Amino acid sequence: MRLPVQSLLVLSALIAGCDSAALSNSSGLPGGHSSTTQGIDSTLESQLTPVATVAAAYQNQTSGFQVLVRGTVTRLLTDDTTGSEHQRLIVKLSNDQTLLIAHNTDLATRVPATCLNKTVYVYGQYEWNSQGGVVHWTHIDPDGSHVAGWIQYLGVRYQ
Repeated sequence: MRLPVQSLLVLSALIAGCDSAALSNSSGLPGGHSSTTQGIDSTLESQLTPVATVAAAYQNQTSGFQVLVRGTVTRLLTDDTTGSEHQRLIVKLSNDQTLLIAHNTDLATRVPATCLNKTVYVYGQYEWNSQGGVVHWTHIDPDGSHVAGWIQYLGVRYQ
């Protein structure tokens, strides 16, 4: 199903608004310190990108915007060692859409393998692909030209 251009403009405005204001704190990163219970972070819950927004981006082949998603790690793939090394995880969202998470381990700390079948939060840039999408830029950008991202597992941020 394709959305009309007007709906896409509204969606883009919502995404831009979430990206700049609702998702940041004094450090420029979404969220902050809060207690976690079994991997659920109450502070981040109110800042999540709506699953419907991610689903619409997939349906409309939209790319290049920041997302904050919560999902379950369903697979740990082998690292991508072409160019910068990336840890690869498959995360399933609440609507059953899956995302490939490409986490640059040349720039960020590796997420422990114990995250398999557990809840993680991922803040990064969504890119469309035919299998649900990819989220990358889940790390701090050394030259500061890109929004910093992260993966959070059991209250610990890997960036």
